[in-house]
Amino acid sequence: MAYDPVIATDFFHGQPHAMWDDERERCPVLHQESLMGSYQVIDWQHAEVVLRDPETFSSDINMEHIGQFMGELIVGLDGEEHRKYRNLVAKAFRQSQLDKWDGSLVQPIIHALVDDIAPRGRADLVADITVKYPVQVVCGIVGVALDDAERFAQWAIEINTGPIDPEKGFAARDAMTAYLQPLIDARREHPTGDFLSDLVHAEVDGELLSDARLFGFLRLLLPAGAETTYRVFGNALYALLSNPDLMRRVQADHSLIPAVIEETLRWETSVTMVSRRATRDVEVGGCPIPAGAPVGVVTSAANHDPAHFERPTEFDIDRPPALHMAFGTGPHQCLGMHLARLELRTGLEIVLGRLANLRFDPDDAGPEPIIEGFAFRGPNRLPAVFDPA
Repeated sequence: MAYDPVIATDFFHGQPHAMWDDERERCPVLHQESLMGSYQVIDWQHAEVVLRDPETFSSDINMEHIGQFMGELIVGLDGEEHRKYRNLVAKAFRQSQLDKWDGSLVQPIIHALVDDIAPRGRADLVADITVKYPVQVVCGIVGVALDDAERFAQWAIEINTGPIDPEKGFAARDAMTAYLQPLIDARREHPTGDFLSDLVHAEVDGELLSDARLFGFLRLLLPAGAETTYRVFGNALYALLSNPDLMRRVQADHSLIPAVIEETLRWETSVTMVSRRATRDVEVGGCPIPAGAPVGVVTSAANHDPAHFERPTEFDIDRPPALHMAFGTGPHQCLGMHLARLELRTGLEIVLGRLANLRFDPDDAGPEPIIEGFAFRGPNRLPAVFDPA
């Protein structure tokens, strides 16, 4: 083997791609009890099959894992119940709302963050930009004061890592609920036409969201919308900083930014897998999976499948357009994908447009920046220099 499975699967610092690439050559399904899913689907073809067959591969397992920290989740439902819940929530992400958020919230937030660093000519783009930006956007969308965004960012991390540290996960869940309850009560009595009002009063087939599902969605939105987007934003900046010629090309031509975003999502998205449970004895890629077994669909490995993408380990914005699985596929495809793309596009346009001659800091004495993590991937630091504005 070309990898150490203990190191490869380290939750915070793992480098699992070599493991997935090596195992994929033998079998499209990796069976290893110590991993998050007993069976991990690691090729494109069978990942798509599993995600498009909710009757055989149920999402209810998510209620056991992350659901205990987030509550009743859309990602833990199947069938008609999932359709109704998804339709309730989807209305709050309509295009007119996205356009409104871009001008009134997203652009002002990223401009303010760049304002803080532009005169210095030096910054850690993770600590100063990416870790702050998406959580402030999501807090603004929900109606949380931006001054409290840092608290929400910490709660988001602790909820997402709840399976590893349950005490912190439950505490973060309860703290977020206590904070959000007055906001929900106020919108219920006096709707303001904002996102939270839409959620509180949305109806499908005459039904409103129950409190349990409303809180479940908000506990999912804040961690998912904050942590996942900040990591993939960092991955995009890492890819550009690691390739100075490409950085100069994109800074000179912002029409390339959508290609940068899609290639980042394929090359190193922030969430590597989604969880399912086999509802019956089934065979996937020649591998028997018993009823009730956890199945991890490793979308990050599928995005590196050489049968679907040429030179998959390379970051190439000029590759022919092709579908990726960063947002999953099938009935549970990510509801927030359009918001994520909006944040990435606006964030990259403003950072690259305002920080001229952006490059890695040659005098930085810290550890080398890398993208790392098993379940969530991104750089922890991006020390950079640029022309002071």
